[in-house]
Amino acid sequence: MHGFICIDKPLGITSHDVVAIVRRISRIKRIGHAGTLDPGASGVLVLAIGPTTRLIEYVQDETRKTYVATITLGIATDSDDADGSVLSQMPVVAHPEATISTVLRSFVGAIMQIPPKVSAIHVDGKRMYDLARQGIAPDLPARPVHIYAITLLSFTADSLQVQVTCGKGTYIRSLARDIGAALGTVAHLSALRRTAVGSFSVETSVTIEQLQENGVTQWLKPNAVALADWPVHQATEIEIALIHNGMPIDCSFVDSQRVAIIDSTGELLATAVQRNAKLYPTKVFRWSEAS
Repeated sequence: MHGFICIDKPLGITSHDVVAIVRRISRIKRIGHAGTLDPGASGVLVLAIGPTTRLIEYVQDETRKTYVATITLGIATDSDDADGSVLSQMPVVAHPEATISTVLRSFVGAIMQIPPKVSAIHVDGKRMYDLARQGIAPDLPARPVHIYAITLLSFTADSLQVQVTCGKGTYIRSLARDIGAALGTVAHLSALRRTAVGSFSVETSVTIEQLQENGVTQWLKPNAVALADWPVHQATEIEIALIHNGMPIDCSFVDSQRVAIIDSTGELLATAVQRNAKLYPTKVFRWSEAS
C-alpha cells in the first residue's frame, strides 16, 4: 500500500497520535506526516503511507501552507497561544478596518521572525519547550520566513480572524504576537486551523472517523500529487526501462531544473534534474516492488 492521505486533524490530539491511529487501521508501520500540527490546531495533516514516505520532503519543505487564525488582542502568553500562561495585559486600541489591513500587509513578503519561547526548536541539544518547563527561556534570534498573503476575514474590538499563506518554518503564533505589537498592544493566537498544504486542502480531506469506518485504501491520493506544481515528462516504454536503471533520458523541451517523470497512467516514476538536454533521475520509484 502506498500513497498520501489528507486528514482533517481534530483538536486535542497530536500529529503523532494521528499517525498511530492510521497505523492501527491500515496495519502499515511505515507512515510519516508532512508537517506537525499542535494539539490546539486542527485541519490539514498530510500522511505518507509506505514507500511514499520518500516524498515527504517535497510536501513538508517545498509547499505553501494556508491557515485561518484567530488572534486575541490585549493578552500576551508565554507560549504566544491560548495554552500558555498569561504574561501581561494591555488595553486594545480601536483601529478602523483600513488601518488593520495596512498593518497586515506590512508582514507580507520576506520577514524576520522570532520563534516562540515554547517551541520544538533545539537549543544546545534541548527543545525549547523542555527548557521552558525548567524555567529557562533563552532569547532566540530572528529567522527569515516568507509570508505570501494575509487577508483580514473579520474583526471585533479585541480579536482578529485572518487567513495566512506562508512558507516553511513560519510560526503563526509569532505572527499573532507581532501583529498585536504593530497594533499597539499585546496579543496571542487563540485558534488555528490549517486549510491547505500545497495541493492538499481541507475540502478534500478525510476525518479519522471516516478512516475508522471505511479503512484507508479508498482515501489514498496518488504519489504524483506531492509534485503537483512540477513540470511533468511522460516517459515512453523505452525511457521507463532506462529510468528504472537510473539512466538519463533525452528531454530538450523542459525548461526546469527539476521534473516529475510519470508513466501513461499518471503514476510517478521518478524525480529528475535537467542538465544538458537530458533528465537525470534523482529518486526512482518501483511501487509494485516497494514494501
